[in-house]
Amino acid sequence: MRALSGGIDFGTSNSTVGFMEDGEPRLVALEADEVTMPSAVFFSFEDDRTYFGRGAVSRYTENVEGRLLRALKSVLGSSLIHEKTRIKAHSIAFSDIIGSFLHFLKDNLENHLGGPVDNIVLGRPVQFVDDNPEADRRAQDELEKAAQRRGFAHIEFQFEPIAAALDYEQQVDREELALIVDIGGGTSDFSIVRVSSDRAKQADRKDDILANHGVHIGGTDFDRLLSLARLMPEFGYRTQTKDGKRFLPAGYFNDLATWQRIHMLYTNRAMTDLKQIRYEAAQPELVER
Repeated sequence: MRALSGGIDFGTSNSTVGFMEDGEPRLVALEADEVTMPSAVFFSFEDDRTYFGRGAVSRYTENVEGRLLRALKSVLGSSLIHEKTRIKAHSIAFSDIIGSFLHFLKDNLENHLGGPVDNIVLGRPVQFVDDNPEADRRAQDELEKAAQRRGFAHIEFQFEPIAAALDYEQQVDREELALIVDIGGGTSDFSIVRVSSDRAKQADRKDDILANHGVHIGGTDFDRLLSLARLMPEFGYRTQTKDGKRFLPAGYFNDLATWQRIHMLYTNRAMTDLKQIRYEAAQPELVER
């Protein structure tokens, strides 16, 4: 029996799942007829269920009691991957939360293909972490381990700009140089890639990435900067202590404005520190808010 294979693009903002059919790539509908799904997980405290994608976001916006997590890809390669967040009475590791999201994608792929999928290709940015090869290697290893724990036996990785080049390459009849621009929710990659009908037959295309520059700037960074500029001042950010000698400590405001760090704040220590910050604040009502 032929082993079933598929591909997953686990993105910072959105994710997709695909497979090959009659030599053509196809996408799996993950939510009703939608082939893209927000990379979001919601732990409902009301029915003790876990929701993914649009179902996760909608329950959060409908004020269902629970915990929403987004931008999970951003923790790969960082110290946060080994941290845990509080979900009711349990502490759950970020690596396990990423694994549960991958498991949801795997279930959808297997249901569509009608059997277990052992072989998977995972997309990855050229750099998970800017200018840090060691952290970049750790990020891929962490994603691979999460996929292994969810039942994928054979895992390969493909650079996202090469995946885009492979799609474009199907329509070329001579060698070309292509500029591939991938503006994602977490990273933005700019690559010069050599494409041709002959080179399309090669399995390893790394040498065809002739130039690349990636920056860790995307939608999540815009969210953070917008929050710090317009929202966090309403909570006391950049306001002074009542003795007028300094600004309030910025750490908790930065965490609250950063999707992947919000869940580090659900601790007794954070509450104790914030009570002290409120006591020292010239405008304690902002911190209280």
